[in-house]
Amino acid sequence: MATDTTTLTALALTCSLTPSPAESSTDLLAQQLLDALAEHDVTGELVRVVDHDVRPGVLKDMGDGDQWSALREKVLAADIVVIATPTWMGQHSSVCQRVLERLDAELSETNDKGQPLTYGKVGCAVVVGNEDGAHHISAILFQALNDVGFTIPAGGVTYWNGEAMHTTDYKDLESTPEKTESTTTTLAANAAHLARLLRSAAYPEA
Repeated sequence: MATDTTTLTALALTCSLTPSPAESSTDLLAQQLLDALAEHDVTGELVRVVDHDVRPGVLKDMGDGDQWSALREKVLAADIVVIATPTWMGQHSSVCQRVLERLDAELSETNDKGQPLTYGKVGCAVVVGNEDGAHHISAILFQALNDVGFTIPAGGVTYWNGEAMHTTDYKDLESTPEKTESTTTTLAANAAHLARLLRSAAYPEA
């Protein structure tokens, strides 16, 4: 448990292609990260993006029923933002790509220091899949999140990849693999620590 008990908030945007209420491996690992963050006095919320009408585009509001604005408010209210995605054809999901594109609007939304409103927020990644791709995908997520102002903690991703050519999903496992569990635990500790540091000492004006 963290010695600084300041309550932080975390938002997990999960980018499964499967709408609720169907089970999702992506949701499962993202929730496990939120549960680990709770051990460090971080209150978490999980949102499955595909359940919302998020329009294509790079503006904060694309109009005509676009529901990104409500999700954006949650992003801006959180100290820690988790982008969670399945792996399809070795790549992040199309839903995840849309989230990254919508976050691009934050480059033109700034505070009184001229910094993006996402400055001081921690960005993390969660990746699941039946074959390789987690390192490639996390690299893309890290760069995209950092581009728009998020700070990435040490060990900024937790992931699981099943064996190549097999059909077992993460949600079908009888128990969480030890390596994945320990990686999730470490990521939660590092993310909460970094978020508290950034809250107590904001980035200076350039």
